[in-house]
Order: sequence, then structure tokens, then C-alpha cells
Amino acid sequence: MDDTTVLLRDRRAVHILELLKPNLGDTLRVGIRDGALGTGRVVAMDAATVELAVQTREPPPRRHRFEIVLALPRPKMLRRILRTVAEFGVSDLHLINSARVEKSFWQSPLLAGDKVEEALLAGMERSCDTVAPRVHQHRLFRPFVEDRLVEICSGRPCLIAEMGSPQALSSVADGPAVVMIGPEGGFVPFELDLAQAVIARPVHLGERLLSVDTALTAALALGWG
Repeated sequence: MDDTTVLLRDRRAVHILELLKPNLGDTLRVGIRDGALGTGRVVAMDAATVELAVQTREPPPRRHRFEIVLALPRPKMLRRILRTVAEFGVSDLHLINSARVEKSFWQSPLLAGDKVEEALLAGMERSCDTVAPRVHQHRLFRPFVEDRLVEICSGRPCLIAEMGSPQALSSVADGPAVVMIGPEGGFVPFELDLAQAVIARPVHLGERLLSVDTALTAALALGWG
């Protein structure tokens, strides 16, 4: 896309005017949603609007090799986790139920489509990405594992985080994989047994107990490369 003129009058204009404070003719980093990255030259602006001459030729960053299955976290943590998966370029995030997930978590307004989108956009903007992770919600654990997990893994290793497992996630061979991370306190024995009976292989993230958001970040960092 060459020499396309874009007029901004929303929060993006506010960000440019109040934080970036460009001069006419300055060039900004831009991207087209689900499309290419490039530059936007400031050709006009006033107190509330910014007009950019946009050129985009670069492809978006590559996707992370891990697809994530995550027990639904506490609402106060969910937005941060959505930003994290967007920053790492995860292609798909599956939010699932677990015995240790409180029923009230599924009533959180942060699970609404517009709130999910808002959090993902924040992560995409920080990491200069244009492609959002797809976020799937699965409210029943057993049907998800028995009916969907094999299809989701689709020939890729399926790894489930379990404290005390003999194999470290860091030792898993390069290549795409699906990583399952439990709630605070981990998956209960029934859930671990069922997932492993179907397809999953246990791995550990280290010797320390980690919060859900730290465990997710650690797993994604180990899989990046």
C-alpha cells in the first residue's frame, strides 16, 4: 500500500499529539490491522486530528511457536495476560475452565469481545505487530480435553505444565507446540491425568512455584528463538 492518506481523530491522534509530539514532516512507525508495517509521514495536524501519508511494505512479525491453553485467570490478571500473548505474537490463546477456576471468573466483563480487543491492541501496539491473537473460550474442561485438544494440537507436541515433571520445557525440541498452563495452584490430579491420557506430555518450568502470569511469560520466553 503506497501513499495512502489517513486522518486520525481518535485515541491514536491523542497519543501522537500528546506523547509523540511530532513536527510536520516527521515520520512515525505505523501498521495496517492484519496487514503490513511501514511509515506514516505527518502531513497535517491540529489540536485534535493528525493526517498521515502512509506507506506500508513490511510483513508483520513472525508468530510465536507456542499456542497457549490457559486456565482462566483472575480478572485482575486477565488484561495483563492478554497484552502478554499479543506482545509475544501468540497465534491462538485458549482460555479453559479448571477445578480451581472460580465460577465468577467467567462473568468478568473483561471477557467481552470489546474488552479483549482493547487489551490485545495494547500489546500489539507495544510490540509493533498488526495481527491479533485469536482468543477462544472453553467453559467445560472435560469436553475441551476429550473433544478438542487433539484437533488443536494437530500433529504438534502437547505439553502440560506440571511441577516436578522430569522434563523441562526448555529441553523440548524446536518447532511448533501447544503448551497448557493451569490456574493458581495448578491443575488438579484428575485434570493432569485426563490431559495426559488423551495427548499431553508433562513438562516443568523450573524449581519455583510461579504465579500464572509469570509462568506464562516464562513459557513464552523459553519458546522464543
